[in-house]
Order: sequence, then C-alpha cells, then structure tokens
Amino acid sequence: MVHRDYNAAPLNPLPWIVWALALPVIAVEIVVQLHALGLAGGGVAVDWRFTAVQYFAFAPDWFRDGLATGRGGADLYRIVSYVLVNPTLTSTIFAVVMLLALGKMVAEVYRWWAVVMVVLGATVAGALAHAYLIPGNVNPLLGTFPAVYGLIGAFTFMLWVRLAATGGSQARAFTLIGFLLGFQLLFGLLFGGGVQWVSDLGGFAAGFLLSFIVSPGGWRRVMDRLRQR
Repeated sequence: MVHRDYNAAPLNPLPWIVWALALPVIAVEIVVQLHALGLAGGGVAVDWRFTAVQYFAFAPDWFRDGLATGRGGADLYRIVSYVLVNPTLTSTIFAVVMLLALGKMVAEVYRWWAVVMVVLGATVAGALAHAYLIPGNVNPLLGTFPAVYGLIGAFTFMLWVRLAATGGSQARAFTLIGFLLGFQLLFGLLFGGGVQWVSDLGGFAAGFLLSFIVSPGGWRRVMDRLRQR
C-alpha cells in the first residue's frame, strides 16, 4: 500500500535566497504591468517600461567613457541593475522561470552567499562582455538572462564534477549551454537579433569559474554532496 502525505506541499519549496533574487525582477514587471493596465500611476501616457530602462539599463559607451575620463561613478549601479528590467512580459516570464528552476538546483548544493556571488559575478561579467567584447557597441543592455546564465554555469560545474566522479565524459556537462547558445544564434540568423548571446556567455563563464571558489569546499565537497543526492 502506498502511503500519501496529504499535508505535503504541492510543489517543492524553493530556498529563500532564490525567492530573494527573483522577487525584485517580478516586482518591477508587476509595477510595469499595473501601469500599462491603468491601475497605477494615473494613466499610460508614459511607458513605465521605457522609464525603467532609462533608470536601470547598462550603457556600454557611457561605461567605457566613464572609466576613461574618471566620471560616471554615480551611475555605476547600472552594471548590476540592468537585470531588473526585461524588454517584454514574455521575456520576464521565461527569465523568472529559469531563475527559479536553476536557482533551486544550485541553492540545494551551494550556500546562500555562494548563490549570490554567482549571480552577482555573472551580472557584472555580462555587462563587461557587452561593453568590451563587441567592437563599437553602443546598444544598452537589459534583461535577467546574464544572471540566469551564471546559474547555468554553476549547474554545469556541478554536472562536470559529477561526471568526473563517475568516470563519464566531462564534455557532456556543456550540452545545455551549447544547445542554448546554438538556439540563440539560429534564432538571430533566421529572425534577426542582437548580440545578447555575448553577455549571456560572459555570465555563463563567470558562473562556471566562480564555482571553483564559492562552491562548498571546492571540488571535493561538491563531488561528495552530489554523490549523496
């Protein structure tokens, strides 16, 4: 006979740090949508998403000029704030779903502060890649995906360690990032697109490399923990 726990939660609970990272993104989108529906802000004459972009987006040309001239320190927050606002409701939904799913898997192994370091490091790395790896780039950067790709990098590190422990091919750990970047490139070729993949790749690289430092005890303890799962 199968015994069921009728008091159990219908969904697996998420670690609190995952909600702490996702809620600011959700809150910005809710405010934008409420204004678009005329339920906040007293009218829709001004697009609040456009206003949020103006306040939060990362401008690569401003950043480069600011470093060269020593000015622009007051807006340095944009190197991380750009992840709070997404270009559309659909992109916000996809980003939040991936953030919650990947964040749960990573936070079940990493300490809360390590998850924060991965997301923060990926966010900064995504902005730097956007500013310096695309010659002459002046397009603003916005969206949560560089942070999400940082979590993909941490998750890839976990798979990489597990495959090493079991004698599997460690190259298989990079299947997910290869598929996602391939899909982005194909989509851009077919429908036209920007160079968002560069900042996403920067976020992924940061998440993967930071895992060597912030994972619990480094390589050995992560491997032991994954063996117990």
